[in-house]
Amino acid sequence: MNDKNPFGTYVFRQQLNQLFYHNNIYVSKSNFEKSLAGNYDTGSLYVNISKNLLLNTDDRNSLLNFVSNGNSMFISSEFIDTSFLGAIGFVQGKTLGMEDFISAMHYTYVKMQPGIFADTAAFPYFYIPFKNYFSDYPEASVKVLGRNENGAANFIVLFYGKGRFYLHCDPRAFSNYFLLQKENYKYLQQAFSLMPEIPEHIYWDDYYNKRNYYSDEKGKTGLAVLLQYPAMAWAFWLILSLLALFILFDSKRRQRIIKPLQPNINTSVAFTETVGRLYLQKKDNRNIADKMITYFLEHIRNQYFLNTNQLNDEFMDTLTRKSNMQLLQTQKLFGTIHEIQQSQQINDQQLLSLNQQIENFYKHKI
Repeated sequence: MNDKNPFGTYVFRQQLNQLFYHNNIYVSKSNFEKSLAGNYDTGSLYVNISKNLLLNTDDRNSLLNFVSNGNSMFISSEFIDTSFLGAIGFVQGKTLGMEDFISAMHYTYVKMQPGIFADTAAFPYFYIPFKNYFSDYPEASVKVLGRNENGAANFIVLFYGKGRFYLHCDPRAFSNYFLLQKENYKYLQQAFSLMPEIPEHIYWDDYYNKRNYYSDEKGKTGLAVLLQYPAMAWAFWLILSLLALFILFDSKRRQRIIKPLQPNINTSVAFTETVGRLYLQKKDNRNIADKMITYFLEHIRNQYFLNTNQLNDEFMDTLTRKSNMQLLQTQKLFGTIHEIQQSQQINDQQLLSLNQQIENFYKHKI
C-alpha cells in the first residue's frame, strides 16, 4: 500500500486519494470470502493490484456476488485466476514468460481506446514490453478501454449483473516507476474517469497484492490447491522427476575437489541501482508543487464555479463565503501558492506546507 520501491503502488494510492477525495479508503487485509462477507453495498468500488490473483471457489463466488449487486471491481494483475475468468466468459492471452525477461528491454507503451477517451496518446516507459492481453471475451457485454503496443486489448470493462468488472492485465502500468514518467499519471486518471465519482465505499486490497499463491482455508494445503491447475501440476511433477534423476545419478558419481571459481558479477544489482536512481531523480519538488496547485485550482473551478485567472481579494472573499474556510486561512493558502509560483526552487518544507494547507481546505470545505 505504501511501497515506495520502483514497482510499488505508493504513487497510485496517493493519486487515488486525490481522485476520490470525498471518500475514505478502507484497507482490506483478508481474502474476498472474509472481506465481503455480510457486505450489502450496491455502489462501492473495490481496487485490487496484484501480480497473481488466484482464488478458491468461495472467494470467486463472493467476488461475483459483490459485483452483481451493483458494485464496481477494478482488477489489475499479470495472471488472473482462470476459473474466475471462465465464470465470466474470458480467456487471458499472453502472460510474461522467461523470454521476456532475458530479451532486450525497449520503450513500450499502453494507450486508451479511441472513441471512448478523448486523449488517446501513448503512455511510454523503458522496460520489459507490455504483452499481456485478453484473447477472448463476450463482446456483447464488454467494452475495450485500453490496448498495449501490439493493439491487443489489455483493459476492458465487463457489465455483470448490476455492476461492472474493470479488468486490466498489466499492473506495471500502475507502478511508481511508470506513473512518474512524464505525464503517465494521466493514464491512471483516465482509467478511473469512467467509475462512479463518489462511490458508496472504496476498498483497497492489501491481501492479494502481497501473495503470489494462496492456501485454501478449508483444509487444503497450498500445494494441493496449486495442483488443481494442470500447467502447475505438470511443472511440479517435471521438476520433481528431474530432481529424482539428479539425486540418482549424482549419488553414483564422485569427483575430486575442484578449486572454486570466482562467481560472475551480479548484474541484477547494477540493474536495481539503475532503477533506484531513476526513481530518486524524479523527486522534483517544483513539478510536484505545480501539479498540486493545478489540481487544486481545477477543483475550485468545478466545485465552486469560480474563475481562477485572477487570485485577488475579491476572489478570496467569494471563495471564503462559498466554502467553510476562514478568510485568514484562505489568504494564507493563496499566499503560499503565490510564493511557490514565484520561487525557482521549492524545498521539502515548502512542499509539505502547501500539501497540509490544501488538505486542510478539503477537510473544512462545505
